[in-house]
Amino acid sequence: MSYKTILEVVVGSTVHGTAVEDGLEDLDLMAVLLEDQKTLAGFNSTDTWTSRSKPMGVRSEAGDVDWVGYGLRKYLRLALKGNPTVLLALFVPEMNVRVVTPEGEALRSLAPAIVSKAAYDPFRGYMRQQHERLLGSRGQKNVTRPELVEAYGYDTKYAAHVVRLGLQGEELLRTGRISLPMPEADRALTLKVRTGRFSLAEVSELISEAEHRLGDAFATSPLPEQPDISNVEQWMLTVYLGHWSQTFDQA
Repeated sequence: MSYKTILEVVVGSTVHGTAVEDGLEDLDLMAVLLEDQKTLAGFNSTDTWTSRSKPMGVRSEAGDVDWVGYGLRKYLRLALKGNPTVLLALFVPEMNVRVVTPEGEALRSLAPAIVSKAAYDPFRGYMRQQHERLLGSRGQKNVTRPELVEAYGYDTKYAAHVVRLGLQGEELLRTGRISLPMPEADRALTLKVRTGRFSLAEVSELISEAEHRLGDAFATSPLPEQPDISNVEQWMLTVYLGHWSQTFDQA
């Protein structure tokens, strides 16, 4: 199993500009990788890799690093569907780009072909699911940070994540981009939620309002209905073939 890293970026609260000094902020990294032929298409193929400072199942804390790497094909499949998390790699500012190759630069330049109104359903879907989890109306209430629940009555970090999703989804549908760090007004609102300045009922109302604005943005969005899958796929195939050709030459 081998791969070449073409892009590695900082994600999470660090890049959004919403980190706070409360001992709960870790460092989240995302990478896009070019796999060799066997890793991509062999009997034991894989397309996702993870690495954590803490063992699996143990919550990350300040100073910990959580890393996830996606094979290029897996990454593009998610991005073309409008996955909120993976789309961030296209818009992270240069100061938060840790590794980038010419292929990685080309990938980031493909953002206009990747982003479309198809992102609406994933953003809305994640918001609704997480809103319901926050309120306990969908399965078990999300309580991964009991110290925040004890201090504020609910998991404020989780709630801030839901609010942020709505704000960034709205911006993406209106402009085709996600500003990182967040615009100051959006960042200030998200931080107020994160630091427990609102009651759970008030946060729930904020989330509902954000989802409504997300729907308005979708209705008036200038983005294409669907991404340019054909051109993105052709670029992907060219990159893989070029990578494999280099691998053969070096063997």
